[in-house]
Amino acid sequence: MCKLAQILTLGLMFIASTGARSQTDAISEADAQSIRTIIEAQLAAFSADDAQAAFSFASDGIRKTFSTAENFLAMVKASYPVVYRPASVLFLDPQKVADEIMQGVEMSDDTDRLWLAIYRMQRQPDNSWRIDGCVLKSLPGSRS
Repeated sequence: MCKLAQILTLGLMFIASTGARSQTDAISEADAQSIRTIIEAQLAAFSADDAQAAFSFASDGIRKTFSTAENFLAMVKASYPVVYRPASVLFLDPQKVADEIMQGVEMSDDTDRLWLAIYRMQRQPDNSWRIDGCVLKSLPGSRS
């Protein structure tokens, strides 16, 4: 299965499983905080147009796909405008889905439209986290 199809499938599984995870699938508070910190730092880098910093939070696979920080930032601007410049951000509880850690983040864009950004997280050999993809799903309603 191609990487995008795999991420989309996991994202849909995330949506279906929200609120239905068992205690054995619980993610530690420390891991949840670390994941949130990485995503917040990448969002701050996007806000500052700091391509190098934003790229530094991506997994090796993402970095290999886009080759340069500038290519990565250009892709985010073009394909993920709400992630590039969210008007609001609300973190959901991270979920373990099919042995993958997914972090849902509800965002609104500058038109007040709601989105669910589902981040696929990857643990690194040093136990840190990196972002290994993001899928967006439009949500009904608005922030107002």
